[in-house]
Amino acid sequence: MTRTPPAEPGTGPSARVVVVGATGNVGTSVVEALADDSATGSVTGLARRIPRWRPPKTTWHAVDIEPGGPDLVPYFEGAAAVVHLAWKFQPTHHPAETWRTNVLGSIRVFEAAAAAGVPALVYASSVGAYSPGPEDDRLMVDESWPTHGWPQASYTREKAYLERVLDFYEQAHPAIRVVRMRPAFLFKQASASEQRRIFAGRLLPGRLVRPALVPVVPDLPGLRFQALHTDDAAAAYREAVRRPVRGSFNLAAGPVLDAAALAVLFEARPLQVPIAPVRAALAAAWRMHLVPASPDLFDAVLRLPLLDCARARSELAWEPRRTALEAVGDFLDGLREDAGLATAPLAA
Repeated sequence: MTRTPPAEPGTGPSARVVVVGATGNVGTSVVEALADDSATGSVTGLARRIPRWRPPKTTWHAVDIEPGGPDLVPYFEGAAAVVHLAWKFQPTHHPAETWRTNVLGSIRVFEAAAAAGVPALVYASSVGAYSPGPEDDRLMVDESWPTHGWPQASYTREKAYLERVLDFYEQAHPAIRVVRMRPAFLFKQASASEQRRIFAGRLLPGRLVRPALVPVVPDLPGLRFQALHTDDAAAAYREAVRRPVRGSFNLAAGPVLDAAALAVLFEARPLQVPIAPVRAALAAAWRMHLVPASPDLFDAVLRLPLLDCARARSELAWEPRRTALEAVGDFLDGLREDAGLATAPLAA
Protein backbone atom coordinates (compact mmCIF):
# COMPACT_ATOMS: atom_id res chain seq x y z
CA MET A 1 0.00 0.00 0.00
CA THR A 2 1.30 3.43 -0.93
CA ARG A 3 1.64 5.84 1.97
CA THR A 4 0.38 9.33 1.25
CA PRO A 5 3.02 11.90 2.25
CA PRO A 6 1.94 14.40 4.89
CA ALA A 7 0.84 17.82 3.70
CA GLU A 8 3.13 20.74 4.41
CA PRO A 9 1.64 22.70 7.33
CA GLY A 10 0.43 26.23 6.90
CA THR A 11 0.75 26.49 3.14
CA GLY A 12 -1.72 26.85 0.32
CA PRO A 13 -1.62 24.38 -2.56
CA SER A 14 -0.83 27.08 -5.12
CA ALA A 15 2.31 28.08 -3.21
CA ARG A 16 4.03 24.68 -3.07
CA VAL A 17 6.80 23.64 -5.47
CA VAL A 18 8.11 20.07 -5.67
CA VAL A 19 11.78 19.61 -6.55
CA VAL A 20 12.69 16.11 -7.71
CA GLY A 21 16.38 15.43 -7.27
CA ALA A 22 16.76 18.20 -4.70
CA THR A 23 20.11 17.31 -3.11
CA GLY A 24 22.64 17.51 -5.96
CA ASN A 25 24.54 20.36 -7.59
CA VAL A 26 21.50 21.94 -9.25
CA GLY A 27 18.88 20.74 -6.77
CA THR A 28 20.42 22.41 -3.74
CA SER A 29 20.70 25.73 -5.57
CA VAL A 30 17.13 25.52 -6.89
CA VAL A 31 15.78 24.69 -3.41
CA GLU A 32 17.64 27.69 -1.97
CA ALA A 33 16.38 30.00 -4.73
CA LEU A 34 12.78 28.90 -4.17
CA ALA A 35 13.04 28.97 -0.38
CA ASP A 36 14.32 32.56 -0.53
CA ASP A 37 11.46 33.59 -2.84
CA SER A 38 8.50 35.20 -1.11
CA ALA A 39 6.21 33.89 -3.86
CA THR A 40 6.95 30.32 -2.80
CA GLY A 41 4.97 29.12 0.19
CA SER A 42 6.87 25.87 0.64
CA VAL A 43 9.23 23.47 -1.10
CA THR A 44 8.88 19.70 -1.14
CA GLY A 45 12.27 18.13 -1.76
CA LEU A 46 12.38 14.59 -3.12
CA ALA A 47 15.64 12.61 -3.08
CA ARG A 48 16.76 9.03 -2.61
CA ARG A 49 18.23 9.93 0.78
CA ILE A 50 16.98 12.61 3.18
CA PRO A 51 19.79 15.09 3.87
CA ARG A 52 20.95 16.69 7.09
CA TRP A 53 20.83 20.01 5.23
CA ARG A 54 17.79 22.03 6.37
CA PRO A 55 16.94 25.03 4.17
CA PRO A 56 13.91 27.11 5.21
CA LYS A 57 10.36 26.28 4.07
CA THR A 58 11.50 22.83 2.86
CA THR A 59 10.07 19.41 3.70
CA TRP A 60 11.98 16.27 2.66
CA HIS A 61 10.81 12.86 1.47
CA ALA A 62 12.97 9.88 0.56
CA VAL A 63 11.71 8.77 -2.87
CA ASP A 64 13.17 6.65 -5.67
CA ILE A 65 11.76 7.59 -9.08
CA GLU A 66 12.82 4.37 -10.81
CA PRO A 67 10.18 1.86 -11.98
CA GLY A 68 9.01 -0.09 -8.96
CA GLY A 69 9.39 2.93 -6.71
CA PRO A 70 6.54 4.52 -4.77
CA ASP A 71 3.58 6.20 -6.42
CA LEU A 72 4.68 9.77 -7.13
CA VAL A 73 1.21 11.25 -7.57
CA PRO A 74 0.54 11.89 -3.85
CA TYR A 75 3.75 13.93 -3.59
CA PHE A 76 2.72 16.10 -6.54
CA GLU A 77 -0.96 16.68 -5.75
CA GLY A 78 -1.73 20.33 -5.05
CA ALA A 79 1.67 21.57 -6.21
CA ALA A 80 1.98 24.71 -8.30
CA ALA A 81 4.94 23.22 -10.19
CA VAL A 82 7.21 20.20 -10.36
CA VAL A 83 10.89 20.87 -11.06
CA HIS A 84 12.54 17.67 -12.27
CA LEU A 85 16.32 17.55 -11.80
CA ALA A 86 17.06 13.95 -10.79
CA TRP A 87 19.80 12.35 -12.89
CA LYS A 88 22.28 9.49 -12.50
CA PHE A 89 25.67 9.93 -14.23
CA GLN A 90 27.15 6.60 -13.21
CA PRO A 91 27.81 3.74 -13.78
CA THR A 92 28.98 4.64 -17.27
CA HIS A 93 29.95 1.00 -17.86
CA HIS A 94 26.31 -0.06 -17.42
CA PRO A 95 24.13 2.26 -19.54
CA ALA A 96 21.01 0.17 -18.91
CA GLU A 97 21.19 1.24 -15.26
CA THR A 98 21.40 4.95 -16.00
CA TRP A 99 18.63 4.54 -18.60
CA ARG A 100 16.39 3.02 -15.93
CA THR A 101 16.78 6.05 -13.67
CA ASN A 102 17.20 8.86 -16.15
CA VAL A 103 14.74 7.90 -18.86
CA LEU A 104 12.23 5.52 -17.27
CA GLY A 105 12.33 7.42 -13.97
CA SER A 106 11.80 10.75 -15.75
CA ILE A 107 8.84 9.35 -17.65
CA ARG A 108 7.34 8.31 -14.30
CA VAL A 109 7.78 11.88 -13.05
CA PHE A 110 6.18 13.35 -16.18
CA GLU A 111 3.21 10.96 -16.02
CA ALA A 112 2.69 11.53 -12.29
CA ALA A 113 2.69 15.30 -12.77
CA ALA A 114 -0.06 14.92 -15.36
CA ALA A 115 -2.05 12.53 -13.18
CA ALA A 116 -1.78 14.91 -10.22
CA GLY A 117 -3.00 17.86 -12.30
CA VAL A 118 0.18 19.89 -11.78
CA PRO A 119 -0.07 23.02 -13.97
CA ALA A 120 3.68 23.44 -14.62
CA LEU A 121 6.55 21.04 -15.26
CA VAL A 122 10.10 22.44 -15.38
CA TYR A 123 12.61 19.88 -16.63
CA ALA A 124 16.42 19.95 -16.57
CA SER A 125 17.51 19.23 -20.10
CA SER A 126 21.06 20.18 -21.11
CA VAL A 127 23.36 21.56 -23.76
CA GLY A 128 24.13 17.86 -24.19
CA ALA A 129 20.71 17.32 -25.75
CA TYR A 130 21.75 19.34 -28.78
CA SER A 131 23.10 17.84 -31.98
CA PRO A 132 26.72 18.74 -32.85
CA GLY A 133 27.15 22.43 -33.47
CA PRO A 134 27.74 24.34 -36.71
CA GLU A 135 30.95 23.83 -38.66
CA ASP A 136 31.99 27.31 -37.59
CA ASP A 137 32.37 26.63 -33.86
CA ARG A 138 32.22 30.34 -33.09
CA LEU A 139 28.54 30.51 -34.05
CA MET A 140 25.93 30.27 -31.32
CA VAL A 141 22.66 28.36 -31.64
CA ASP A 142 19.24 29.22 -30.26
CA GLU A 143 16.63 26.83 -28.91
CA SER A 144 15.54 25.77 -32.41
CA TRP A 145 18.80 23.85 -33.00
CA PRO A 146 18.11 20.07 -33.38
CA THR A 147 18.15 18.05 -30.17
CA HIS A 148 19.42 14.63 -31.25
CA GLY A 149 22.46 14.62 -28.98
CA TRP A 150 25.63 12.64 -29.66
CA PRO A 151 24.33 9.06 -29.97
CA GLN A 152 27.43 7.24 -28.67
CA ALA A 153 27.38 8.84 -25.20
CA SER A 154 24.79 7.66 -22.69
CA TYR A 155 24.31 11.11 -21.17
CA THR A 156 23.61 12.90 -24.44
CA ARG A 157 21.58 9.99 -25.81
CA GLU A 158 19.31 9.99 -22.75
CA LYS A 159 18.88 13.77 -22.77
CA ALA A 160 17.94 13.69 -26.46
CA TYR A 161 15.49 10.83 -25.96
CA LEU A 162 13.66 12.75 -23.23
CA GLU A 163 13.33 15.72 -25.57
CA ARG A 164 11.32 13.45 -27.90
CA VAL A 165 9.27 12.17 -24.96
CA LEU A 166 8.37 15.74 -24.02
CA ASP A 167 7.45 16.55 -27.62
CA PHE A 168 4.67 13.96 -27.40
CA TYR A 169 3.90 14.84 -23.76
CA GLU A 170 3.14 18.45 -24.65
CA GLN A 171 0.73 17.33 -27.35
CA ALA A 172 -1.01 14.92 -24.99
CA HIS A 173 -1.21 17.45 -22.12
CA PRO A 174 -1.60 20.93 -23.62
CA ALA A 175 -2.89 22.33 -20.32
CA ILE A 176 0.47 21.67 -18.65
CA ARG A 177 3.02 24.42 -19.02
CA VAL A 178 6.23 22.54 -19.91
CA VAL A 179 9.58 24.32 -19.65
CA ARG A 180 12.86 22.73 -20.73
CA MET A 181 16.03 24.29 -19.33
CA ARG A 182 19.16 23.68 -21.42
CA PRO A 183 22.13 24.94 -19.42
CA ALA A 184 25.83 24.78 -20.22
CA PHE A 185 28.23 23.19 -17.71
CA LEU A 186 27.20 24.14 -14.17
CA PHE A 187 29.71 24.76 -11.39
CA LYS A 188 29.76 25.97 -7.81
CA GLN A 189 32.09 25.53 -4.86
CA ALA A 190 29.89 23.05 -2.99
CA SER A 191 29.60 20.76 -6.02
CA ALA A 192 33.35 20.21 -6.39
CA SER A 193 33.57 16.91 -4.52
CA GLU A 194 30.56 15.46 -6.32
CA GLN A 195 31.78 16.48 -9.77
CA ARG A 196 35.27 15.17 -9.09
CA ARG A 197 33.82 11.77 -8.18
CA ILE A 198 31.47 11.73 -11.20
CA PHE A 199 33.90 12.76 -13.91
CA ALA A 200 37.50 12.37 -12.70
CA GLY A 201 37.16 9.73 -10.00
CA ARG A 202 38.62 9.65 -6.52
CA LEU A 203 42.20 9.35 -7.82
CA LEU A 204 42.38 13.07 -8.67
CA PRO A 205 43.71 14.93 -5.60
CA GLY A 206 41.75 18.17 -5.54
CA ARG A 207 44.41 19.99 -3.51
CA LEU A 208 46.84 19.61 -6.42
CA VAL A 209 44.57 21.51 -8.83
CA ARG A 210 46.16 24.89 -8.18
CA PRO A 211 48.36 27.41 -9.96
CA ALA A 212 52.07 26.53 -10.05
CA LEU A 213 51.20 22.83 -9.90
CA VAL A 214 49.43 22.84 -13.29
CA PRO A 215 52.09 24.15 -15.69
CA VAL A 216 50.18 23.59 -18.94
CA VAL A 217 46.56 23.35 -20.11
CA PRO A 218 45.92 21.02 -23.07
CA ASP A 219 44.77 22.95 -26.12
CA LEU A 220 42.63 20.39 -27.95
CA PRO A 221 41.10 21.06 -31.37
CA GLY A 222 37.44 21.92 -30.84
CA LEU A 223 37.77 22.57 -27.10
CA ARG A 224 35.40 25.53 -26.71
CA PHE A 225 32.63 25.42 -24.14
CA GLN A 226 30.41 27.52 -21.91
CA ALA A 227 29.89 27.46 -18.18
CA LEU A 228 27.50 28.95 -15.65
CA HIS A 229 27.42 29.25 -11.89
CA THR A 230 24.80 26.86 -10.54
CA ASP A 231 23.21 29.58 -8.43
CA ASP A 232 22.67 31.66 -11.57
CA ALA A 233 21.03 28.68 -13.26
CA ALA A 234 18.81 28.28 -10.20
CA ALA A 235 17.64 31.88 -10.56
CA ALA A 236 16.45 31.02 -14.08
CA TYR A 237 14.62 27.96 -12.76
CA ARG A 238 12.89 30.13 -10.17
CA GLU A 239 11.74 32.53 -12.88
CA ALA A 240 10.51 29.63 -15.01
CA VAL A 241 8.34 28.52 -12.09
CA ARG A 242 6.98 32.02 -11.47
CA ARG A 243 6.43 33.29 -15.02
CA PRO A 244 3.83 32.01 -17.54
CA VAL A 245 6.48 30.80 -20.00
CA ARG A 246 6.70 27.62 -22.06
CA GLY A 247 9.29 25.94 -24.20
CA SER A 248 13.08 25.77 -24.04
CA PHE A 249 15.66 28.13 -22.60
CA ASN A 250 19.42 28.13 -23.15
CA LEU A 251 21.45 29.14 -20.10
CA ALA A 252 25.12 30.12 -20.13
CA ALA A 253 27.44 32.91 -19.04
CA GLY A 254 30.27 34.58 -20.90
CA PRO A 255 32.99 34.39 -21.93
CA VAL A 256 33.29 31.25 -24.02
CA LEU A 257 36.02 29.12 -22.46
CA ASP A 258 38.94 27.61 -24.32
CA ALA A 259 42.47 26.56 -23.45
CA ALA A 260 43.68 30.16 -23.37
CA ALA A 261 40.98 31.18 -20.88
CA LEU A 262 41.63 28.16 -18.67
CA ALA A 263 45.36 28.84 -18.78
CA VAL A 264 44.68 32.24 -17.21
CA LEU A 265 42.83 30.57 -14.33
CA PHE A 266 45.67 28.16 -13.69
CA GLU A 267 48.41 30.71 -14.38
CA ALA A 268 49.66 28.18 -16.91
CA ARG A 269 50.30 28.15 -20.63
CA PRO A 270 48.20 26.42 -23.30
CA LEU A 271 49.90 23.52 -25.05
CA GLN A 272 48.56 22.23 -28.35
CA VAL A 273 47.81 18.52 -28.08
CA PRO A 274 46.28 16.23 -30.74
CA ILE A 275 42.98 14.61 -29.85
CA ALA A 276 43.84 10.99 -30.73
CA PRO A 277 46.39 10.24 -27.96
CA VAL A 278 44.28 12.03 -25.33
CA ARG A 279 41.21 10.03 -26.28
CA ALA A 280 43.19 6.80 -26.37
CA ALA A 281 44.54 7.43 -22.87
CA LEU A 282 41.08 8.28 -21.56
CA ALA A 283 39.58 5.16 -23.18
CA ALA A 284 42.26 2.96 -21.60
CA ALA A 285 41.74 4.52 -18.17
CA TRP A 286 37.97 4.12 -18.49
CA ARG A 287 38.23 0.45 -19.50
CA MET A 288 40.42 -0.16 -16.44
CA HIS A 289 37.86 1.67 -14.24
CA LEU A 290 40.44 4.30 -13.30
CA VAL A 291 38.20 7.17 -14.39
CA PRO A 292 34.39 7.19 -14.57
CA ALA A 293 34.00 9.57 -17.55
CA SER A 294 33.73 7.62 -20.80
CA PRO A 295 35.60 8.47 -24.03
CA ASP A 296 32.19 8.79 -25.72
CA LEU A 297 31.36 11.70 -23.42
CA PHE A 298 34.71 13.25 -24.33
CA ASP A 299 33.70 13.00 -28.00
CA ALA A 300 30.35 14.63 -27.24
CA VAL A 301 31.91 17.55 -25.37
CA LEU A 302 34.12 18.41 -28.33
CA ARG A 303 31.02 18.67 -30.54
CA LEU A 304 28.71 20.70 -28.30
CA PRO A 305 27.32 23.90 -29.79
CA LEU A 306 27.66 27.29 -28.16
CA LEU A 307 24.40 28.64 -26.74
CA ASP A 308 22.61 31.86 -27.58
CA CYS A 309 20.75 32.83 -24.39
CA ALA A 310 18.74 35.78 -25.70
CA ARG A 311 15.40 34.10 -24.99
CA ALA A 312 16.18 33.59 -21.29
CA ARG A 313 17.29 37.19 -20.97
CA SER A 314 14.13 38.43 -22.65
CA GLU A 315 11.37 36.18 -21.33
CA LEU A 316 12.78 35.28 -17.91
CA ALA A 317 14.37 38.69 -17.30
CA TRP A 318 17.43 36.66 -16.41
CA GLU A 319 21.07 37.69 -16.39
CA PRO A 320 23.91 35.67 -14.83
CA ARG A 321 25.58 37.48 -11.96
CA ARG A 322 28.91 35.66 -12.38
CA THR A 323 31.04 35.10 -15.43
CA ALA A 324 31.95 31.65 -16.70
CA LEU A 325 35.49 32.19 -15.40
CA GLU A 326 34.14 33.03 -11.94
CA ALA A 327 31.98 29.89 -11.97
CA VAL A 328 34.92 27.66 -12.84
CA GLY A 329 37.11 29.50 -10.35
CA ASP A 330 34.55 28.88 -7.61
CA PHE A 331 34.56 25.18 -8.51
CA LEU A 332 38.39 25.04 -8.42
CA ASP A 333 38.36 26.67 -4.97
CA GLY A 334 35.96 23.93 -3.91
CA LEU A 335 38.29 21.24 -5.24
CA ARG A 336 41.23 22.61 -3.32
CA GLU A 337 39.19 22.95 -0.12
CA ASP A 338 37.37 19.61 -0.51
CA ALA A 339 34.11 21.59 -0.31
CA GLY A 340 30.68 20.02 -0.08
CA LEU A 341 27.27 20.23 1.55
CA ALA A 342 25.35 18.07 4.02
CA THR A 343 23.60 16.01 1.34
CA ALA A 344 24.57 12.57 0.06
CA PRO A 345 25.55 13.71 -3.48
CA LEU A 346 27.51 16.76 -2.31
CA ALA A 347 29.24 15.19 0.69
CA ALA A 348 32.89 16.20 0.86
